Amino acid sequence: MAKILAVDDMRSMRELVKSVLEKRGHEVQICEDGEAALALARSETVDLVISDINMPNRDGISLVQALRALPDYARVPILMLTTEDAGEVKNRARAAGANGWIQKPFNPDRLINAVDKTLAKK
Repeated sequence: MAKILAVDDMRSMRELVKSVLEKRGHEVQICEDGEAALALARSETVDLVISDINMPNRDGISLVQALRALPDYARVPILMLTTEDAGEVKNRARAAGANGWIQKPFNPDRLINAVDKTLAKK
């Protein structure tokens, strides 16, 4: 299965994502903000990143930009998991390099399907 990095400033959301994906056999690492996620990404590579947008220290869009600048993350799929649904925000995320979008609150099956589809394209 895949090694996944989940980034969200809400502890309950990080734990929910981790629980859902670990039940499917994935290895999940969690970070509370974009700065912590970027530090982790500089020391190891994952197969997929799932990130919130609105976070302290470094938001999700600037995290995507920073990850895309790292050679090991140029092609790693990145999904945004967020309450944001404005077209302008989605366009900024896509322009930064995000590959997909999952709306919060999410159904666990929907998360699993999005992860499975994204990893299958890799």
